[in-house]
Amino acid sequence: MSANRGNLFILSAPSGAGKSSLITALLKRHADMKVSVSHTTRQPRPGEENAVHYHFVTVDEFKALIDKNDFFEWAQVFENYYGTSKQAIETQLAHGIDVFLDIDWQGARQVRELAPDVQTIFIVPPSKAELESRLNNRGQDSAEVIASRMAKAQAETSHYDEYDYMIINDDFDIALSELETIVLSHRLKQSNQALKYQPLLTDLLKED
Repeated sequence: MSANRGNLFILSAPSGAGKSSLITALLKRHADMKVSVSHTTRQPRPGEENAVHYHFVTVDEFKALIDKNDFFEWAQVFENYYGTSKQAIETQLAHGIDVFLDIDWQGARQVRELAPDVQTIFIVPPSKAELESRLNNRGQDSAEVIASRMAKAQAETSHYDEYDYMIINDDFDIALSELETIVLSHRLKQSNQALKYQPLLTDLLKED
């Protein structure tokens, strides 16, 4: 177990705003950062693997985990359930790993109650037209599903003011740089540095 505890981050955004791509790119740069693998009752999309992208479970299995209080947070989104394992998060943080929760505003509210020091980041697309274009270009959802996501994008975005940071994902490289800056700067907070370098500070403050 690491002597330095990791930091917990939440990333939220309307579907298609690019948050998953930003997280993936950031993790390629930093081995000590991980994204939480959530449980979900939705069907796997092409290319998704169980226990890699999500833990895919049935509705009955998900509800059983709720009853056992196994989730750090859970929410129902687009008629599917999503949840984050308490034990998985705690284990990674205890080993000094920064953990990212890819969840919506409902889950973010739950996490804040259990972890008030969580850092929250909202990703915003540059325009409605660009958001719809990205959803269509993914080629993963039906026209009906895309229409539903567009209809709910405004409602999701209305919660932007509940977050600590906001990134406009227009230019991907700039957005990635801004995300990385937020994460790395949080590591340099006095409280985090004091814990990490306590022996150094003790020595510097020791009277000869």
